[in-house]
Amino acid sequence: MADWLDGMERLVREREKALLGYAYVVCGDPTLAQDLVQDALVKTFSRPREGLTQVKAEAYVRRAITTLYVDHYRRQQRWQRVQHLFRPQVVQESTTVFSDLSADVATALADLPPRVRACVVLRFFDDLTVPDIAGQLGLAPGSVKRYLSDGMRALELRLGNLDDADHALATEVDVAPTKGHTHD
Repeated sequence: MADWLDGMERLVREREKALLGYAYVVCGDPTLAQDLVQDALVKTFSRPREGLTQVKAEAYVRRAITTLYVDHYRRQQRWQRVQHLFRPQVVQESTTVFSDLSADVATALADLPPRVRACVVLRFFDDLTVPDIAGQLGLAPGSVKRYLSDGMRALELRLGNLDDADHALATEVDVAPTKGHTHD
C-alpha cells in the first residue's frame, strides 16, 4: 500500500513543474493550473492502483488534468448563463506569464474553445496521435481531426503561417488499406 503512495510522492517531487506547466497550457490560468494538478493527483491516487509505474501515473494525471479542465469549463459555462441572476459579472485578467510560451501563443491558445484547445495541447505539446487524443477525450478520431483543423486555422489567424504544424497534422492521418485493396 505504501508503494503507490511513494510513487505519488516521487511523481510530485520529480515532475511537479512539468505537470504544472502542462496544466497551465491546458487552462491558461496559473491558479487554476495548480488546482487542476492537485485535483488530478487526488483523482489518480485516491485509491491504490497495482502496477502503476511512474510513467503510467504521469499519464493518468495528465489525462485527469485535461478531463477536469473540460468539466470545469462546462460548469463555468452553465454558471455564466445564470450568474446575472445572483450578482454582476466581474472579469479579472491574469498577470502571470508562463515562461516557456511566448505571450502570443498563450493568448492564442486562451482564445480557443476548450475541446479544440485540449486537442491542440495534447497533439502538439504532449505529442499524442489522433487515436490517442480520441481515446483520452472520449471523442471519435474524426472529431479530433476537426478540432485540430479548427484550432490550427484559428492559431494561424492569430500567429501567422504554421507550416511545421500543418505538416505534422497531415502526416498524422493513418490510412490503412482495406482487405484486398492495394494502392498504386
